[in-house]
Amino acid sequence: MAYVVTEPCINCKYTNCASVCPVDAFREGPNFLVISPDDCIDCDACVSECPVEAIFPDDEVPEKWEHYIEWNEKLAEKWDDKVINETVDPMPEADEWADKEKSVDDIVQDW
Repeated sequence: MAYVVTEPCINCKYTNCASVCPVDAFREGPNFLVISPDDCIDCDACVSECPVEAIFPDDEVPEKWEHYIEWNEKLAEKWDDKVINETVDPMPEADEWADKEKSVDDIVQDW
């Protein structure tokens, strides 16, 4: 089992979660974070650090966001060289985006 970042993270990118990860499992994209399922050790440290409640164990991802399990795998591989393990400023409009409806179409995949 691994943890999965879901839709609420899009265009927010709070990084409190990444800074507490003991194994550097987080990868950073232009407007989204993902967790590498190959690196995640299921420690649960990141979940309580996410202010938008975007992180779930892969077997507890809400049904409407189950496709993010695949997206985390795909993007973790694509962004493998973009390890993030520290807290940085969130995206400029993160607070505005926190409660907005989003979709995978809003994920910017290329830097």
